[in-house]
Amino acid sequence: MGSLDATSTSLAEDLQDLQLDRPAKGLKSVEELEKLTVDEHLSDIERSVYLLSSGQEVQRISVIHNLPDLLRDTESHDECMRRVVPKVREVLHLAQTEMQVAASSAFLQILQKNLVPVQNYSQTFLQTILNSVDSKDPDVASAWLDTLLDVIDLLPKEVIKKEILGSAIAKGQLAQSVQSRLACCRILGKISTKFEPFVIKKEILPVVQSLCQDVDYEVRGCMCRQLDCVARGMGLEATKSAILPELVELTNDEECHVRIAGLETVVNILSLLDAETCGTTIIPLVCKICQQAVQAEDATLPVVATQLGKLCHGISDNLTDEQRQWFIDFYKKLCHVGLEKNKASSRVTTPLIDKDRGSKESDLTDIFELEDKLVECRKNSAYNFPAMVLFCGAKQFKPELHLTFTHLCKDPHFLVRKTISSGFHEVCKLLGNNANLIQSDLVALLKDESIEVLRGVISTIPAILDCYMSSGSNHTVSESKSGPLSDIIPAFLASENAIFTSHNWRLQEELMRNLSCLSRCYSSESLYNKVIPILRQKLVKARALPVKVAAAHSLLKLTRKVKKREQREEIYHGLIHDFCHARKCYLRNVFIDICRIVIELYSKKFFKETFYEYLLELHTDSVPNIRLSLCSILPDLKRLLILPTDRGLLQQLDACVRKLLVSEKDRDVSDGIQSAVEELDKIHIPMQSMTRRNFFEQDLDDQKKEEEEKLLLDNEEKELKKEEEAAEKKKGDKRNLVSAKKGSENGSSSRIPGPRKGSRAGLSGSNSTTKKFLYPSHITPEDDNKPVAPLTKGAGTSNNKLVKSKSINCISQIPRRDFEELDSKEVSKTKIVPPGKAPGNKVQVNSNICKPSSGDSNINKKRVSSPKLSRLPLYNSNPNLHHGRPASPSLIPIKASTTSTTNKPSKTTRGSGIPAPGSAGTRRASVPTISTSRRGSLGGQLGTEVTPKAKGSNGALNPSIKERKKSR
Repeated sequence: MGSLDATSTSLAEDLQDLQLDRPAKGLKSVEELEKLTVDEHLSDIERSVYLLSSGQEVQRISVIHNLPDLLRDTESHDECMRRVVPKVREVLHLAQTEMQVAASSAFLQILQKNLVPVQNYSQTFLQTILNSVDSKDPDVASAWLDTLLDVIDLLPKEVIKKEILGSAIAKGQLAQSVQSRLACCRILGKISTKFEPFVIKKEILPVVQSLCQDVDYEVRGCMCRQLDCVARGMGLEATKSAILPELVELTNDEECHVRIAGLETVVNILSLLDAETCGTTIIPLVCKICQQAVQAEDATLPVVATQLGKLCHGISDNLTDEQRQWFIDFYKKLCHVGLEKNKASSRVTTPLIDKDRGSKESDLTDIFELEDKLVECRKNSAYNFPAMVLFCGAKQFKPELHLTFTHLCKDPHFLVRKTISSGFHEVCKLLGNNANLIQSDLVALLKDESIEVLRGVISTIPAILDCYMSSGSNHTVSESKSGPLSDIIPAFLASENAIFTSHNWRLQEELMRNLSCLSRCYSSESLYNKVIPILRQKLVKARALPVKVAAAHSLLKLTRKVKKREQREEIYHGLIHDFCHARKCYLRNVFIDICRIVIELYSKKFFKETFYEYLLELHTDSVPNIRLSLCSILPDLKRLLILPTDRGLLQQLDACVRKLLVSEKDRDVSDGIQSAVEELDKIHIPMQSMTRRNFFEQDLDDQKKEEEEKLLLDNEEKELKKEEEAAEKKKGDKRNLVSAKKGSENGSSSRIPGPRKGSRAGLSGSNSTTKKFLYPSHITPEDDNKPVAPLTKGAGTSNNKLVKSKSINCISQIPRRDFEELDSKEVSKTKIVPPGKAPGNKVQVNSNICKPSSGDSNINKKRVSSPKLSRLPLYNSNPNLHHGRPASPSLIPIKASTTSTTNKPSKTTRGSGIPAPGSAGTRRASVPTISTSRRGSLGGQLGTEVTPKAKGSNGALNPSIKERKKSR
């Protein structure tokens, strides 16, 4: 306990000594304040000169930062060059590092903005830059050298040759310091592209060759990296004679640093060389470098793995088949470096033999460094895998590189797997139709436990899925369960569990946003059942707000692809219920973000119909932050409106704004609504008549969205019609099959099935066939032309058990089978015949069916059968309101609900949707169209024409004088 107390006491003292986040004790003294005080009446030039002469360090740095602004002012430009710039150059001789860095940045800005003529710049600022490059402080010298290299790009060739070339050559002499010679290497490489080849050969090449043979390896390495620029300035022939020998010697240097620089220069110079030079000099040189790197396993090995992709791509046209195979085998060897068990065990056990503790620690350090180099080598090899696929070819991928790719995806180190996962989409693009070969590797990466590996795949999963969709797998998962996507997408969805267990909210946001790409490869039902539930869950439970917004964006984007209207409406109502009407305020705040996304993705019409009023309800929210967020979206709501159609919505918006202005007590919300009102006043609502002409281009995107939404509804209706037709066809086939079986059992010789339901073939044949399906069992076809007598109470109704309506005789009183299956669409096809076309009070039936004569008809009592009750038609009779008067035939429909497709469809009854001819205001009568089937239901279209009687003032039919007397 005593030791713990002592440790805690010492820790507290250390923290107290640091004085973290504590203000400085005491205030500025009067003398210090006087030093920092400047007369307000001084001009900018006078103030700058005063601060540079006697000001503090901070004040001088401020003047140097403002030097480009002083030179920009035309009135003070000459005075600034005469008084301020000399003072700045004087101060810089003894200035600290911070002021030197500020001056180097300011001098470069002056030349970039052309604030000073080039001649004046070279006489003043350029001389200061050249002198400051030799500063003893390495940071200051590096800053001024970077400025000089940038200035060289902006200066003309004459100024460079006059002011800079001589200074650079002087710095490259052997008597100069290493820092000066390093600066010379970089300056010579920069100015080599500015001069003609003969100038480079005469002035620059001797110094370059001298620096390539310098005694210091850093100078040799720095000059080696500049040989690329020198070679491009000299040309091909001079390069082959003067530069290549130096380059070959540098690649064989004893220092690893120089050999690495030589390899990088070889890669950069490949595009300049011809095929002969590459075949005779470069390819043997590269092979030698690669073999030495693998044997030594030094620092050059990771660099070789890094440059191998560029190298193979640059020399691929000059390689023979044998050389090409050598480079492929060498690459496969690099991908397996460090994974051999025997080498690993020997490396681990070797330090244990030594008894000296110091040697053990040094050996362990060497082992860890070597392991890091080998891991870096495999990582760089994984980075170059797309380049090697391009070098090898997609056709040779399976026999040559497939196994290597699998090993890289399962590498024990996560950095290697992360690198290969980040370039997975590039490999898929290069493989094209052969992308299915690496499907299992993608699934393995998606199931990886490392978050870094998952990040590489998740960030590129849209491109990967596009490759699989375009590589002969252009179908959804539900359509082909054996396709490659059937394994990839479930693994992609399962990666959500591992990602959300971490605290990396940026990766979570990327996952939620990339889920929207599944709309191209998942069916509508799969999206609704598998993807959308995940998005809805994360929309509620995710902690970071950007994750919620990304989930909402993907959810609303995928909902546009859901085909069923019921499912879409369920999602929209769920958003309103779970967020707009949520008890937690942060969820209600998310609803405002959801509305912003809806405005972005959906049409104006959809938002106004679905979310507009619910969003305005939040102006009465009890939490000020909700009302404040609402104020920011009010201008967007006004931009959606079009007059005069949306006059009511505009009134609701005005009422909301008025209430917030009057009754708001929170200060922040009041400020927010005031700024919103100012923006609302600037928005002009277009008129509907003007929209088509003046605002067509602005609303073109909205019209496209609205057409997509309308097309989705039309497609849904077509699919429903197809389903209904398929069901009816299946039902008719089933009935025909049953009737055919019954006929065969009864010994019927006919094997031809009857016509299908609604078929015209059954009506266009002979009268016997037609009549067979038109008449029930108690009426024979021979009675077609006989008058039909009403069934009296004593004659035929005793066995029929049919309660007859009191209405006049009508064709609708003939019992029919399966009338409950009458389609409402067929009822709507009934033609209404205007009065005057039908003579007298006759009911005319289609000649294709039957032609009953006027008056009462007689029915043969022997043929009257007793129909079953379940086969009777369902219809309603209109009661006779006038006692003693014969009522007109009336089929009053039972009111069917047609408000929404989600309501349960009501059974169609007899006379559904047909107005009563005796009702007020009715001028025409119609009879429903009835479909036929082999089971005895009526078929075809009964086109009837009813001649109405005289109408009264109220539009009702008035009974004739004979009928009044008869009723009395």
